Amino acid sequence: MAFVVKMSLVALMFFMVTSAPYAVDGAVTCQTVVTSLTPCATYLTRGGPVPPSCCSGINSLYRAATTITDRQTACRCMEQAAGMVPGINLNAASSLPGKCGVNIPYKISPTTDCSKYLLFTCAT
Repeated sequence: MAFVVKMSLVALMFFMVTSAPYAVDGAVTCQTVVTSLTPCATYLTRGGPVPPSCCSGINSLYRAATTITDRQTACRCMEQAAGMVPGINLNAASSLPGKCGVNIPYKISPTTDCSKYLLFTCAT
């Protein structure tokens, strides 16, 4: 199972890096999102406690997403990732930002319309 998760992440990272970037003017790219969220993969597929490195990545992404473009890019990349990682628990994905002290105004899901979301707020 760990091999499948790692291979899925490698495939996801390849897709994100080689696909057209959403952020033309912003600092956040899909590669930034994948790098930040990779420590969360085990939690998202197997459950258990949220690793501190996962929350560190989420908070790092939160701090990097300072513009509307950045926020929408992060949303789109998470939306793509949610649909590409086999065995991902979408409920765990949706609750993860809150567990790490970050509130985002949308549900992490393959069907999220990221064009509607502009703000992130910190829960702490």
